[in-house]
Amino acid sequence: MRSRNPVFSREGSFTRDDQHAGFGTQTAAQPGHAYGAPAAGGPYGGNPYDNNPYGGPAAEVGTPTDAQLAEMYGAPSAGPLQTGRMTMDDVVARTAMTLLTLVAAGAVAWFALPMDNFAPAIGAALVAMVLGLVISFKRSVNPGLILAYAGLEGFFLGAISKAFEMYKPGIAIQAVLGTAAVFAATLIAYRSGRIRVTPRYTRIGISIALGFMILMMVNLVAMVFGADFGLRSGPLGILVGLVGIALGAFFLTLDYAEIEQGIRQGAPEKEAWRAAFGLTLSLVWIYLEMLRLIAILRGDD
Repeated sequence: MRSRNPVFSREGSFTRDDQHAGFGTQTAAQPGHAYGAPAAGGPYGGNPYDNNPYGGPAAEVGTPTDAQLAEMYGAPSAGPLQTGRMTMDDVVARTAMTLLTLVAAGAVAWFALPMDNFAPAIGAALVAMVLGLVISFKRSVNPGLILAYAGLEGFFLGAISKAFEMYKPGIAIQAVLGTAAVFAATLIAYRSGRIRVTPRYTRIGISIALGFMILMMVNLVAMVFGADFGLRSGPLGILVGLVGIALGAFFLTLDYAEIEQGIRQGAPEKEAWRAAFGLTLSLVWIYLEMLRLIAILRGDD
């Protein structure tokens, strides 16, 4: 099924088949998150990596499969590493590179950027937003753009974290630990099968996410004109923060499903960068919401 996530829904990105194991718990076809449509009936018939020109499974007609070639020539079947397909190790490695770039840029902002000049951080955030949109809707994967996005986003996060830290010492590490806890909890829940990424689950989550983002945009516009709905302070702010973190966890589960889908489908190794970008987006969302929530809970201490 074609992903609903703009990060993963580019032509040639992740779709599901049964070629290789992913997280190993969910076997039904799962959608991703955001705003796309299923691939059934599309130009690839559900698998963009199937080289069979006749529209049927490769095992039946068209290009011989690895198993068929092995039987013909007496050699063992080629695995993902031999055929250039994406593996979980690829995803982990690319995600680690992306997050390390983000952390390194954040450290630069933390130690080098004076708090009386926040303009560079705002500029980095705006450029990162534009890059994020370009990457999301770009049909081919560009590792350089993804690492550039991570660097710019990290610079902004480092600056805003330092600003929070000046008034509430220790809040940055608390937000990091909270984000790591959400990541671990969602991964465990997904792998154990307690969270199943079904079409209904996706529709409900996306509806809530759209409503949340619209509400935040309305509140931002109101603040520009001197009004404040109190969505980032007091009891209402705590509720909004919890909803924001829950949505970030929802996005992570959809990322996990997309990664599993890509591995099962036999996606090209380069698609691991797309997976890393999707995970980074979700983790940045959770960290920012966690930072704001902890600031509200700590009050004036």
